Amino acid sequence: MTHDGGTHLSFWGATDTVTGSRYLLEHGGQRILVDCGLFQGYKKLRERNRAPLPLPPSSIDAVVLTHAHLDHSGYVPALVRDGFRGPVYATPGTAELCTLLLPDSGHLLEEEAETARLRGSSRHHPPRPLYTAADAVEALRSFRPHPFREPLEIGGGISVRFVPAGHILGASQVRVTLGAGGSELTVHFTGDLGRRDDPLMNPPEPLEPAQVLVAESTYGDRAHPAESAEDALGDVVRRVAKRGGVVVIAAFAVGRAETLMLHLARLRRKGKIPDIPVYLNSPMAVDASEMYRDHRDEHRIDEREFREMYNLPTMVREPDDSKLLNLRGGPMVIISASGMLTGGRVLHHVEAYGGEAKNAIVLSGYQAGGTRGASLLDGAGSLRIYGRDVPIRAEVVSLENLSAHADADEILRWMGACSAAPRMVYVTHGEPEASDALRRRIQHELGWRARVPEHLEQVDLADPR
Repeated sequence: MTHDGGTHLSFWGATDTVTGSRYLLEHGGQRILVDCGLFQGYKKLRERNRAPLPLPPSSIDAVVLTHAHLDHSGYVPALVRDGFRGPVYATPGTAELCTLLLPDSGHLLEEEAETARLRGSSRHHPPRPLYTAADAVEALRSFRPHPFREPLEIGGGISVRFVPAGHILGASQVRVTLGAGGSELTVHFTGDLGRRDDPLMNPPEPLEPAQVLVAESTYGDRAHPAESAEDALGDVVRRVAKRGGVVVIAAFAVGRAETLMLHLARLRRKGKIPDIPVYLNSPMAVDASEMYRDHRDEHRIDEREFREMYNLPTMVREPDDSKLLNLRGGPMVIISASGMLTGGRVLHHVEAYGGEAKNAIVLSGYQAGGTRGASLLDGAGSLRIYGRDVPIRAEVVSLENLSAHADADEILRWMGACSAAPRMVYVTHGEPEASDALRRRIQHELGWRARVPEHLEQVDLADPR
């Protein structure tokens, strides 16, 4: 990797995987890290979180976040702890959500290390968390909220603009302009693009011309099912309630939990699901509700529906109340995190209810390779949870049409509406098959140059190849 004072883009993450979003831009002696996410899923990917960065954190001048999900923001506490002293720029919504997500991530990492110590299930002695909740709280001091659409001067001839992306509260596309005086070069990062017809969030704003486009490809090899997400969810709830079972819905606490509550409230109002208890077992999702309320311009539902979706469930905060849910039995619905079954309270519910066929485990979004959720989709008969194998006999349902990511067709339509082709599209943030499938479609259907970069690859933006 060279650092000759030129204009470079280095792919420190989100290549060959759908997690670990990290892109280093170098221009005019400045180094800007766009996204600073955690690698998740397969162990070999998670181990990248422990590997030293290609450059010292102290040499990075600023971090710019597209949104708050941990695969885009979750490495910030480690970066700050290890020497980064610059600002972390994000939209107000992203900065607010990070006050929930980052300390919670640190807490879970500490909890996992302690559990591994007690059970002797780690090869490290003693097991140490990647970072702590205290590290996360300290990192939040570096955040500098900045509004959508207003230019942000970073220094060294670099300016940034946040463009609404849909997806979740605060999510943005990031436009970085390098240089000035008629010789500007614009690099556009999609972040995670939302859907045009998302029930909760506004659609992503159109793509403006840019010389270089860095595009996500989470669903780059597929289209979302045509079936209504609301109807599919209603079918599951009615079916399981009829047999007296429990519906355990694994949901991302920010974004997906809100969408699920909206659908369940609509189904209840229409009389399409029975009047059974619904629990939101996620203190973070409860706290996030107020943040969504404070940013009404980013979503499309009215005050009545907003009240209905938050009045529907019983909000569960205390650990003891969470444990009692495991003794209650059905019929009931539990919405809990995490969405890929990588940690959190949902694992205790899977332990309690996953072994009975009358129950159901609902996966409400994308499942990265190597996660417990991906294993369930592949038909696993048991899951390794806290050091022991838990048998799974419950019905497993995947509701991919609840995804907050644009699918391949939506991404192509969004790109194709741009008035000018970029010099190069770098396809990232997808499993290898998804990224390559989207690359081919960009080349064949749009006639644009596109390729999938390698992990840690560096490209010269003066002549992108």
